[in-house]
Amino acid sequence: MFRISNHYISRTVVLLIGAEVFVLMFVVYLGTGLRFFNYVEPFSLSSLLPEAGIFAEAGTFAFVMILCMAAMGLYQLDSRLDMKDTLFRLMPSLLAGFGIMTLIFYLLPDLYLGRGILGLVMLLAFSGILMTRAAFLKWSSLRLLESQAVVLGIGGRAREFVDRAKDGSRHRSLKIVGFVPLADEELQVPASSVLPRVDSLMSLVNRLKVREIIIAIQERRGGCFPIQDLLECKLNGVKVTDSAAFFEREQGKIRVNSLYPSWLIFGGGFDQSLLRTAIKRVFDVVASSILLIITLPVMVVTALCILLEDGSPIFYRQERVGKGGKTFMVAKFRSMRNDAEKGGKPQWALTNDPRVTRVGRIIRKLRIDELPQIFNVLNGDMSFVGPRPERPYFVNQLIAEIPYYNVRHSVKPGITGWAQVRYQYGASVEDAIEKLQYDLYYVKNHSLFLDVIILIETIEVVLLGKGGR
Repeated sequence: MFRISNHYISRTVVLLIGAEVFVLMFVVYLGTGLRFFNYVEPFSLSSLLPEAGIFAEAGTFAFVMILCMAAMGLYQLDSRLDMKDTLFRLMPSLLAGFGIMTLIFYLLPDLYLGRGILGLVMLLAFSGILMTRAAFLKWSSLRLLESQAVVLGIGGRAREFVDRAKDGSRHRSLKIVGFVPLADEELQVPASSVLPRVDSLMSLVNRLKVREIIIAIQERRGGCFPIQDLLECKLNGVKVTDSAAFFEREQGKIRVNSLYPSWLIFGGGFDQSLLRTAIKRVFDVVASSILLIITLPVMVVTALCILLEDGSPIFYRQERVGKGGKTFMVAKFRSMRNDAEKGGKPQWALTNDPRVTRVGRIIRKLRIDELPQIFNVLNGDMSFVGPRPERPYFVNQLIAEIPYYNVRHSVKPGITGWAQVRYQYGASVEDAIEKLQYDLYYVKNHSLFLDVIILIETIEVVLLGKGGR
C-alpha cells in the first residue's frame, strides 16, 4: 500500500492508473497520427505520430478520462469487478468523457485536436482500456504483488483476520499465512491455520519468507509478550504492525474494538492546524458554489415535486450536532410525510422506511435531499466532506453506548463523508458503530486528497444508486 496524505492507496490501483494514463495519452498521439497519416510514405511507427507537440491535449484527455472512470467506480477493485461489469461502467465513462472534452474544446480552442479526431481517439481508448483491464485481471489473478504476513495471537482479535480472509476479494494486497500462538490465549481461529512453535519468531519469519508481523493480542504486559523477538524482527527489516493500524491501512476504517487510548494519543494524524483548516474552508466554499450552480435546476424541480405530492413545507429543518458538540439547524428537502414523527419521539431512518414519500424515495436514492445543506456549508456550520451530523437525541444515546463516539465531533460534519460512500444508511446502534469506524478514519486522516476521493466516490454512489461497499 502507498500512503498519500495519510490515506492508503493500493499498489495495484496505482499501477493500473499509471498504465491507463499511458494508454490514454498514447491513443491521442496514435489517433492524431492516423488522421494525418501520409499513405505515400512507407509505413513506420514514427510516421503515425504527429510532429507537432500535443502533450497538453493528451494529458488533458487522460486526466478527464481517469476522473470519469473513477466516478464510475472502475478503480474500486474487488471481486465484483469482472470484465462484464467493467464494460458496463466503461461505456458511460467514455460518453461522459466525450462530452467533457467537447466542452473543453469549446472553452479552450487551443486544445482542439481537429475534426473527427476525438471520435477516433475514443474508439482507440475503448479498445486500449479493455485490453489493459483484461491483462490486469489475468495478471492480478497470479497475485504477483501480494505480500505475506503472520498474525501474532490466536484469540478474539486474531479471529477478525479469519473473517477478513473470507471476503473473497480478488485484489487483496496481503495474504495471512498463519497465526503464531502465545501462552494463555484461548484458541479462536481454525486449528489448521495455527503455526507450529519454533525456537524464535525470526526463524519462523525466515522459513515462511514473510515480511510483516501483525500484533493481534489483547494483553501486552507480562512475560508472554515476545518483545525481544519482535525487536529482533524489526531490526532485521521485518515490518511489525498493530492490528488497529492494519485495519486502518487495509480497510479504510479504525476498528473500535481493537482501539486503545494511547494509540489515538501517540499515533499520527488528527491534523487540526490553521493551514489545514484554511485549505478545507476554501475547498468547502469553492465546491459548494460549483455544486449550487450545477444543481439549481434540479433543486427547483425537486421543490415543485414535493409541493405537488405532499404539499408544504418543502424544506425540513432539524437540530443536529456539529463540531465541538455545538448544535445547529440543518436544512434538507422533505422526504417523509408531515406526520413522520407524530409521536414526538425521534426514530432511526430505515433503509425502506414506510414514512418516506414517493418523491422522497427518489431524492434519497440520488442524495438530492441533501442538496439544501449547501447553504449550511456556506454559512460555516458544515463542511462539504465530513461525518454526517446526527440529532442530539441519538448523539447522547450513542456517546453512552459507543466508546470514542465523541471523537467524530472534532471536525465539522459534512454533506457527504467517508462513511456514506463505504456504508449504507444507518438504522440502528450497530450501524452507528460500523459507520463510526469509517468516521474515525476520516477524522484521523482527513486531507484535501481524501476529500477529493470522497467526492469522486459520491458521484459513483449517485450514478449507480449504491450506498456503501
